Amino acid sequence: MLFDIRNYGAVGNGEQLNTSAIQKAIDDCNSSGGGRVLVAGGVYKTSTFFLKSNVELHIAADGVLLGPSECEDYPEIENVKHIDTNEHIFPRHRSACLIYCEESENVSITGMGKIDGNGSCFVAENPLAPEDPKGMHIHKIRLNNRTPAFVVVFAGCKNIKVEGITMCNQPPAWFCWVHDCDYAFFDKCNIIASPDYPNSDGIHINSSRNVTVSNCNICCGDDALVVRACNITLKENKVCEKVTVVNCNLSSTANAIRIGWTNDGVIKNCVFSNLTMTDSRNGICIHLPGRDEEPKFRDEGREATAIENLSFNNIVMDGIYGHPVRILISEGKYTLCNYIKNIDFSNIRADSLDDIFIMGRKDNSVKNITFSGCTFNKFLSNTDAKFKYNKAAQIQRPEEVSNIMYTENIQFRDTTVTIV
Repeated sequence: MLFDIRNYGAVGNGEQLNTSAIQKAIDDCNSSGGGRVLVAGGVYKTSTFFLKSNVELHIAADGVLLGPSECEDYPEIENVKHIDTNEHIFPRHRSACLIYCEESENVSITGMGKIDGNGSCFVAENPLAPEDPKGMHIHKIRLNNRTPAFVVVFAGCKNIKVEGITMCNQPPAWFCWVHDCDYAFFDKCNIIASPDYPNSDGIHINSSRNVTVSNCNICCGDDALVVRACNITLKENKVCEKVTVVNCNLSSTANAIRIGWTNDGVIKNCVFSNLTMTDSRNGICIHLPGRDEEPKFRDEGREATAIENLSFNNIVMDGIYGHPVRILISEGKYTLCNYIKNIDFSNIRADSLDDIFIMGRKDNSVKNITFSGCTFNKFLSNTDAKFKYNKAAQIQRPEEVSNIMYTENIQFRDTTVTIV
């Protein structure tokens, strides 16, 4: 069945707020057993709405969903069921988002249309630019602490499809948080965020299983693609596994791909293949930050990290301002890690300013890392055009003495490292 939001009074003039009309179309579609909610023929401004089971939100090629321009139109999500908010709230300190979907099945966002996040309304000039001591995101900062945290949230859902859509003008927020979900598919999506906006991440896959990201273009002002197992907001710990990323173009002023964070749980059995990574600080980053005090941030976990059985193959990296591969278990009393092991890199060609960096701890080695058929070109100067105009070049690079320490069984097969 088809549910056209225009039949519910929606007006695509880019000015009228159409939240009620969109939500009524979704509710009717859901209560009728499912179907397609159509967004077509205009620019439809909306605040937060809720996607439900058996609903396909279809944004046609001539349709645009436009986010609101005021922080007040991004309310906190009330009566949250799947996420434990008794002691912890959402990882970006707010639950505010444009599209929220919780404990639903067979949900999708499809079409060749756009989601315009109206992001320019939620940033301000950085008064410290161009010498921000943090060394990152020097051009723009969040407007205030009431800006949205996400564009799309899936929590505790099953059978998700996001296909064909373009995310543009993203606010300083994550595009999509896939949290404790099963069977999620992203295909042929364009996620184009301004590299000047802080925290404008691409897709966060957290504590989820059987997730595929394919044929996507992701350009962000923060991590383009993240795989984690942060279970702090769940009643029980979940494994993040069987994630496949294939045939994608990634660009980020932070990391093209980031795996893990402080005190994540188990991440395993993931494949990343046929990728291009350009104009990024790091290509592939597995970094557990150090904590000498008990973590207080909402996006830090509660258990020891365990990462294993990851494969990265057929990857081209160009204009990597930092490390093509960075693996680090930081020192810290409250940085908990069981192991990082069994990771294969094959057929990778990378042009970067820094070397491969692999650093375990004296009491916790990084184990069983293999490089096969790889070519790493290290440039001694960033005067080359590929680095000079790279937004990631505005990020302060860490001063590190050694590149490989506290490791076991690191193998290089048919792999070259050349200084250019």
